[in-house]
Amino acid sequence: MSTQPSFADNPSNESRDPAYFGYYAMLQHQQNMLQDTVRTSTYRNAILLNTECFEDKLVMDVGAGSGILSYFAVQAGAKKVYAVEASDMALKMKKLVKAASLPNAKNEFLKDRVEVIQAKIEDPSVKAPKVDTIISEPIGVLLVHERMIESFIYARDTFLKPGGHLFPNKGTMYLAPFTDALLFTETMGKARFWEQTTFHGVDLSPLYPDAKAEMFGMPVVGHFDPKSLLATPTSDAEGYEMDFSTITMKALRDFVVPISWRAQYTGLMHGVAGWFDLLFSGNAESEASQPVEMSTGPSAEKTHWQQVRFMFREPLAVNAGQTIRGWMHCVVNDMRSYTVDIEVIVGQYGELSDPSQPFEPLLEQQAKRQGHHERTPEEAQDDEEEEEDDLQFSRRRGRWELHEQSYNYSYTGSANDMLTKPEHLCMYEPESVDDAYGGITYTV
Repeated sequence: MSTQPSFADNPSNESRDPAYFGYYAMLQHQQNMLQDTVRTSTYRNAILLNTECFEDKLVMDVGAGSGILSYFAVQAGAKKVYAVEASDMALKMKKLVKAASLPNAKNEFLKDRVEVIQAKIEDPSVKAPKVDTIISEPIGVLLVHERMIESFIYARDTFLKPGGHLFPNKGTMYLAPFTDALLFTETMGKARFWEQTTFHGVDLSPLYPDAKAEMFGMPVVGHFDPKSLLATPTSDAEGYEMDFSTITMKALRDFVVPISWRAQYTGLMHGVAGWFDLLFSGNAESEASQPVEMSTGPSAEKTHWQQVRFMFREPLAVNAGQTIRGWMHCVVNDMRSYTVDIEVIVGQYGELSDPSQPFEPLLEQQAKRQGHHERTPEEAQDDEEEEEDDLQFSRRRGRWELHEQSYNYSYTGSANDMLTKPEHLCMYEPESVDDAYGGITYTV
């Protein structure tokens, strides 16, 4: 799809693998995920409520980690589980499984039921038969970070029997506009350090534009107040769906999420927030199937994935009732993640850029237009017309590297949240039908 330079056609992860697998080889990081009660209990419920996908079946666990999903599959009656794990956490799994054969072992139910394979699923050395069900937790921030879904899809295409089952089988990405003046101010504060002209006798200010671009180019991971959303999520709350049963590698490596919101409040849009849901359908053809869903949204119970926010370098003013149009373009990079481009327009005028064309940040584009080079009469006329058009609508555009994350844990949620009103967050409701204007709301 994309003609811009990207790694979509040659998306190597090799350079990142030592650090990546070293991280997941540590028990403390596995513990962090195991103690995510929403994550762990959702997977356990999905497996144990759909035993017909596991009982007397061959199962594969892709990126098995601590092995917890493999153990759940055995509890659900799996005949054999092939637990594929590339990191040295596989050695810990082998130790736990081996202990199941000892006298009076508490995990005796695992005896001869789990085979641990230490390798990447794509490694030709992986020797496993076709299986009835594949389980995996291949999910990262905004669903796709860390690019483990690619391994999940590879396993599907290589090891899953026709008519087999995937757990999970679907992921849905949601986007929504948010306002957060405090977060914006904190980020600007970090950048303004580089405005100093006499830092121990050194002028740092030439680096201020670079600092601002860097600070605002880092996606912010953390929970936030759901009341800070200026509109409901993408596409009438339908979200952007990825069906793991059918999605192709190509579609996963380069995709565009359409944006269409109707602002519910007047306020400043500081950027775009994102999160995801997971669906475990079980056996969709069986009446006994019990689908299980999990949400990582700001209104849902907290998970270790949290949410992510992409902040604009310049906030965007919106009025209640206005339409916000745009797109988010995600292309894989070689850092086990994605390069994310976002463009939005407020108002009914203005054409969106083509996301498949080479990306140029809006502020840099504007700076180029306002440069000091001598312009031809034709260029001057074009610029004047463009500036006139800009008065009819507002556009914001930015680029973020999903792996270059910063973190914000200022929102913890409390009983006082019930007292929070939109105006406390600088969000202003439109006039009601009982106002002095006879029920007419004046929005542009």
